[in-house]
Amino acid sequence: MESDMSQAIQEELTCFICLNCLTDPVTISCGHSFCQACLHLSWEDIQLPVHCPMCREPSEQKDFRSNTVLKKLVSIARQASLMKYLSSEEHKCVTHKETKRIFCVENRSYLCQLCSDSHEHRGHQHGPIEVAAEEQMERLLQQMASLWEKIQENKGNIEAENRRTTLWTDYLTLREQMVRAEYRRLCPFQGQEEEQHIESMKNEGQRVLENLRRREAMMVQKSQQLREMYQELMAMSQEPHELRLQGLDDMFRRSESMQQQLSMPQTLNLELSSLPISGLTERYSHFRFNFVFEFISICPDNVKLFNVMRRCSFRPHGEDRSVNSARSYLASWGSDCFIEGKYYWEVDLNNSSSDWAVGACKDSWISNRNQLSESEGAFLLVCVKEGDHYSLLTTCPVFQHYIERPLGQIGVFLDCEEGSLTFLNVAKSSLIHKYAPGTVNPSVRPFFSTAPMWSSEDVIPGH
Repeated sequence: MESDMSQAIQEELTCFICLNCLTDPVTISCGHSFCQACLHLSWEDIQLPVHCPMCREPSEQKDFRSNTVLKKLVSIARQASLMKYLSSEEHKCVTHKETKRIFCVENRSYLCQLCSDSHEHRGHQHGPIEVAAEEQMERLLQQMASLWEKIQENKGNIEAENRRTTLWTDYLTLREQMVRAEYRRLCPFQGQEEEQHIESMKNEGQRVLENLRRREAMMVQKSQQLREMYQELMAMSQEPHELRLQGLDDMFRRSESMQQQLSMPQTLNLELSSLPISGLTERYSHFRFNFVFEFISICPDNVKLFNVMRRCSFRPHGEDRSVNSARSYLASWGSDCFIEGKYYWEVDLNNSSSDWAVGACKDSWISNRNQLSESEGAFLLVCVKEGDHYSLLTTCPVFQHYIERPLGQIGVFLDCEEGSLTFLNVAKSSLIHKYAPGTVNPSVRPFFSTAPMWSSEDVIPGH
């Protein structure tokens, strides 16, 4: 009867996935329990809903609830197994014929009471074996939890790098289409320059693409090493106490060293050079319209525009950190509202801060206190800075551009008939971006916003 009960209890303490005694047991929504590490590995690459490995009941959450009762029962079972092992005749103290119940931390050896009092071990740190076993087990579980966090962090880095690669290749394609269209519209007889321009851009883009792929390959290799280490720790967690007590120090050192070495490779500067297009600025200058930004407002609410754009660029899938909400931006716009015709103007950035927005917008957007980039009616080129990195984006919809940041003056060309807006790097006679025909609604006016140079120094978000 006792044998049957013991076997029944042992079955309840067995993980359905690894078929070993439960380690750090967790219970899922259906009520079944498994080793936490087993569920981590089983469900990691599966999209919701996940299914219970035992009953196949679906779950919309990968929620793990630590089962403290089962964990205590497993601990009792492991300690009983340890004491049975140590009490056997072959493992009793050879010298004193007593059961070994004391663990020597320095020598990582099992001792009887008389041995622990001997001159050889008298100055060493000692403790009951069952206590040392539990402490070692908790240390192992903490190491596994820390390593799993690093595995997930590295996985996120790989996904982010993969997205960057996709965005980069998509931008190269879009950039080529946009440059070719500009050449054929303004410079139809400069075919040789066009092909040289495209070839230079492709070569530069390919070099960056190779670096991106090399970085991703390094992360994938690191991911494999972390997983192997995790599986090694997992296998050790399923071993009996007597084996685990004597064989973990080297494993911990390797695991900790591996985690310390895990870091994102140095950030790549995803940026194409601003290659010139002969006569580009001169051709647009024929439509030059001279005006002054007559309406100027120091607008605290305008900070939302720059925060949104900064988050889209630097933290598209991360935490939301914002610049100092007390900071204000100058917002200025022209008195003329353009309904028809073609207009070209230039905005000088020499006295602007690291954050600025240039373009055209509708009155309804100017009067909107939120002034978010997702709002219709604002067609802007926005520059934001975080740390030492700058990003260029356009609004409506938000789109990031991997092109050299313009310095000096930006040219803006509005074609009301075509419904398009073009941004030029005046110093480089280079195209930054053109909104597709039919995108820009009529009845818009020039707009410019930046942080005043006399305000506090540029604030690094989150610092």
